[in-house]
Amino acid sequence: MTDPAHHSFIEDAQGLGFGVFMAAVAVHILTFMGFVAGQSAGVAALLSYATGYSFSQIYVVISLPFIALAYFRMGQRFALKTVLSVIGLATATAFLPKLLVFQSIEPATAAVLYGGMIGMATLATVRHGGSFGGISVLWLWIQDRFGFPAGYAQLIFDALLFCVAAFVVAPDKLAWSFLGAVVFNLFLAVNHRRDRYISS
Repeated sequence: MTDPAHHSFIEDAQGLGFGVFMAAVAVHILTFMGFVAGQSAGVAALLSYATGYSFSQIYVVISLPFIALAYFRMGQRFALKTVLSVIGLATATAFLPKLLVFQSIEPATAAVLYGGMIGMATLATVRHGGSFGGISVLWLWIQDRFGFPAGYAQLIFDALLFCVAAFVVAPDKLAWSFLGAVVFNLFLAVNHRRDRYISS
């Protein structure tokens, strides 16, 4: 069992930093390919395609109410780490396209890379007592409160989100996006167990 309260400051810093970096690269792949995703990242990507606002701006706005939930339902420590993770991800996704330039990525490879990397990023962040904000905070609270796996809750939400995305995204991109979402959610469902990771 891994308790975030037992990690040192250095351990938390490197764990959250790793999570933010992995998530930023994953989101960079996502937006480069024009894919969508589940969770708040998917909502932010979809809105950025539709409105022209940056992913970072929309992502921060979407995360605000769930950060409030994190504070009141899961504690100040969890909320603080979530704020740092959200700010870190928003900042990294704003600057990373200037530092890491893609020419082309085969779609299936991009989908699997995105799903695996965002899964590892989420697991690392939760392991160190935080999250990437957004609706994932709600799923983590439900998991800790009722024992319903966060990965399965996300899978249900993602299915509904993809139904909406079908009206905005081209069918081939939607299909590859779905593959990425499946990889991510299965990774989280298998690896994020209540008896291994505690989020508050």
